[in-house]
Amino acid sequence: MSQTCQPIRACSPHPLDPLSSKELTLAVEIIREQAQLDSRALFEQVRLKEPEKSLVHQFVAGNYIEREVFAVILDRNADKVYEAIVCLNDATLQSYTWVPGVRVCMLAEENAEMQVVVRQHPDFVAGLKRRGIESIQQVLVEAFAVANLAEPDEKDLRHTRAHCFYVENPGDNTYARPIEGLVPVVDLNAMTVLRVEDSGVVPLPPDPGDYRADRLEVRPPLAALNIVQPDGPDFKVDGYAVHWQNWQFRVGFTPKEGLILHTLSFRDGETDRPVIYRASLSELVVPYGDTAGDHYMNHSFDLGETIFGTQVNSLRLGCDCLGEIHYFDFDQVDGHGNVQHFSKIVCMHEEDYGILWKHTDVGADHSEIRRSRRLVVSSFFTIGNYDYGLFWYLYLDGTIEFEAKLTGTLYLRAIHEGEETQYGALVAPGVNGMIHEHYFNIRLDMSVDGDDNTVVEVEAKRIPTGPENPYGNAHTPVETIINSEIDAARDIAPQNGRFWKIINRSRTNTLGWHAGYKLMPGPNIKPMHQPDSPFMRRAGFVNHDLWVTAYDPDQLHAPGQYVSQNEGGPGLPEWILENRPLIDTDVVLWHTIGVLHLPRPEDFPVMPVEYVGFTLKPVGFFERNPTLDLAPPICHI
Repeated sequence: MSQTCQPIRACSPHPLDPLSSKELTLAVEIIREQAQLDSRALFEQVRLKEPEKSLVHQFVAGNYIEREVFAVILDRNADKVYEAIVCLNDATLQSYTWVPGVRVCMLAEENAEMQVVVRQHPDFVAGLKRRGIESIQQVLVEAFAVANLAEPDEKDLRHTRAHCFYVENPGDNTYARPIEGLVPVVDLNAMTVLRVEDSGVVPLPPDPGDYRADRLEVRPPLAALNIVQPDGPDFKVDGYAVHWQNWQFRVGFTPKEGLILHTLSFRDGETDRPVIYRASLSELVVPYGDTAGDHYMNHSFDLGETIFGTQVNSLRLGCDCLGEIHYFDFDQVDGHGNVQHFSKIVCMHEEDYGILWKHTDVGADHSEIRRSRRLVVSSFFTIGNYDYGLFWYLYLDGTIEFEAKLTGTLYLRAIHEGEETQYGALVAPGVNGMIHEHYFNIRLDMSVDGDDNTVVEVEAKRIPTGPENPYGNAHTPVETIINSEIDAARDIAPQNGRFWKIINRSRTNTLGWHAGYKLMPGPNIKPMHQPDSPFMRRAGFVNHDLWVTAYDPDQLHAPGQYVSQNEGGPGLPEWILENRPLIDTDVVLWHTIGVLHLPRPEDFPVMPVEYVGFTLKPVGFFERNPTLDLAPPICHI
């Protein structure tokens, strides 16, 4: 054993605690040394290999635990991808396995290298001059995925087709002035320019799209709105464990998924009752609907192609978060294997949320009211032009809500004056805001009163007018048990009030209800791309709003683990063909949320937030309203 790779034998406070800087450093050293990596190897991700659920359930503070690390490595010289598993306790590389036929994500370090080689290429410089751009420093070159639409002789080549933007002055809106028609094609492994394609000059859009306060005339500040908790917040934090009112859970974070919530449970009387074992973003994909130029290729998988979690923002009090705040920091490894400290990337605070419940008894001249409060756990990520907030809300009555906030700047196409904008909308002079969608897939590893759960589809059914319904008013709930995976590709039906219950059939309350939670979808859309399109071959998970699978710890991403340049490999549509039974077993729900974005002038130069999400509510989980014991607020007349 190398003197530099000394084992870590100290116990972690909890098996799900994120890897520390020391642990990450050791893991990288072990992989470098024992796999004999060369200096050009890249680390796509290095994260905790989560222990089996049984070990987590049985863990007692102070017990010895094994700390394992999962890593994905690219050997650029050989163009091979490897998966590594490291045991930190004895400082050994347990496995180092070649994964044939896959590509890793594009990394930030590669994007920086690509900027340099493209800017030095004479054909690129000449293309800029044809557009009247003399200074190479005024040009941003950004890697874009080629999806599964590479040229036939380049399908086996890990490469990018870069998009370029004119940034006339430092601090200008980076994406407001696209350089249309000039596309450098770059071999990412060799880091060489294969060619520079030029389909013709389109005038640069004239509007720099300023949105910074130091460049605009701003109105007087809003009146101060201070959130004050003189006694401090109601939550308690111990490392990454959180206790708030009756809720307990753990905060996690990975390089690919970003924010994760672990082991959510609700204290009911003297019992902590589990609800969700693991909640995470599985994938976020943004397909565009424009056919011009390169834009038909645009359907970026933000987890599968660009390592979502590493593009997280450091959050600021009073701007990103308001109130009595607790921040969580995490350490991550960059592409070169260096450990980076990410400060204040998860924010937690409480919010007043209006009325929780109220009733006025007119006869008794008495009113009872309780105010709602929610705990907010959030992160923000910047993926190129778009910014995404992931927000989890926990409520006093046992409700859980997920909300994604979409903002940032539009991805634009420069157009000629008077050119038709059939596949988008004119949002500023000379720019087409291209029509597109955002599809989020949320993975919910449910654990309602334990791991043995069953999913039931519930909707209302109208009874035809007749002897059973003489007045035409009758309608009744209809429940359908989802027996197996092939049956579990389901769709919303808001006209029938459809939702899905996750129940534990071994637990009933005194009324005979099985303990359960219901998934209530929000607004949604159907796929806009044709079923046989290249996009749909890769993103088959968007075909349905809900999928249910039997638990498999290796199935974390709806389109599969390796998406870059694939033709549409393993993922939910393939996994369900196993048709595993789903009755009284460990189930995972995958909820797809889609939003159609037809840009409008009000989205330029920066887009006000759009909101999408869903809600999980207890149904039969409690005996009655679990907030009856809340103290009434102090009312003022």
